[in-house]
Amino acid sequence: MERQQYDVAIAGGGIIGLSTAMHLTQRFPDLRVAVLEKEAELATHQTGHNSGVIHSGIYYRPGSHKANFCVAGVQKLINFCDENEIEYERCGKVIVATDESELGRLDDLYERGVANGVQGLEVIGPERLREIEPHAAGIRALWAPGTGIADYPKVAQVYATNFAHSGGDIFTESPVQSIDRRGGTLAVQTPKGTVQAKHIINCAGLYADRVAAMIEERVDVRIIPFRGEYYTLRPESHHLVSGLIYPVPDPRFPFLGVHYTRNIQGSVEAGPNAVLALSREGYRKSDIRVGETMETLTYPGFWKMTAKHWRTGLSEMRRSYSKSIFLRDLRRLLPEISEDDLAPGGAGVRAQAVGKNGALLDDFSIIRGREAVHVLNAPSPGATSSLAIGEHIVQLAAEAFELRDPSS
Repeated sequence: MERQQYDVAIAGGGIIGLSTAMHLTQRFPDLRVAVLEKEAELATHQTGHNSGVIHSGIYYRPGSHKANFCVAGVQKLINFCDENEIEYERCGKVIVATDESELGRLDDLYERGVANGVQGLEVIGPERLREIEPHAAGIRALWAPGTGIADYPKVAQVYATNFAHSGGDIFTESPVQSIDRRGGTLAVQTPKGTVQAKHIINCAGLYADRVAAMIEERVDVRIIPFRGEYYTLRPESHHLVSGLIYPVPDPRFPFLGVHYTRNIQGSVEAGPNAVLALSREGYRKSDIRVGETMETLTYPGFWKMTAKHWRTGLSEMRRSYSKSIFLRDLRRLLPEISEDDLAPGGAGVRAQAVGKNGALLDDFSIIRGREAVHVLNAPSPGATSSLAIGEHIVQLAAEAFELRDPSS
């Protein structure tokens, strides 16, 4: 590390950390800013494992951070992709009700989408559904033509390039090991040396609660990792899915249920489920870290969450270990799908913040202190909203750190 003195150190080189870094140096060009990334490459965890969907703002409670960030961020993202020649596609999405018990929730989604200003949203019947997705089955659906897909790792890389061009420094293989107060600054220890910074912006994703604890921030949540496992459709089965096919979600959970997603590379993912991971980077069932598992098991909020949702948890576990059960759930949306259509896919790990009362945080949680801003929960639509979120974090940092705008 050639320069060790910084005004702001950003922990985490995912899409939100990099957006924040880019916006911070653009707004305050005289600041010395460093990004500290744990891995050898940027955007390798939640950014590199997400579905690539450009969400339009249907699911989110009007007035929530999710709604505000998504509605503000989606057009910013489209414009950014256009300006930087990043490939995307507005392929559209159908949210499909397969029985009458889901119709009330589908109507609620329509009302939310309209309230959030989603353009072109339409409630459709089976005939129109078959025109859009010929192989999908349902009694009614919500059609969102503006929903799309993008290459988020590429988006994150352009954020990083812009940040570097503005004079920012990026240090990979530099996880935050400890933070100590020294002489009015924060000494951030990494394997590559110590970074002295006046302030920290914590975008550490799966480790955000740990980084917050390093500077003795009182945090009332714990990151519980949930693994989402996917199958992929074999190339000869890609014709079964034209765009994005989703079920009507259960409002009790911040997960959308198994669905079909065509990504920007042309492949189709089917899933995910949502099962407890036994390490914070537990992308495989065999990925187990005893210390991290014990952190989860000794957290009172985990057991309160389990007491509320154990039936759903068992159902997700059964689906994880049984391809036939996974297939049964996938057939609710695509009755034609067969076991032969499915090939092993990848997995992602969601950094789900859980409160001490066992509540699954459904919205963004961003807190600020005098020395730091902490992004403690950044669920979907985090990637879609990354430009709007980055601007919001920079505004919080400007107020908390008393940064002076050069134009004022």
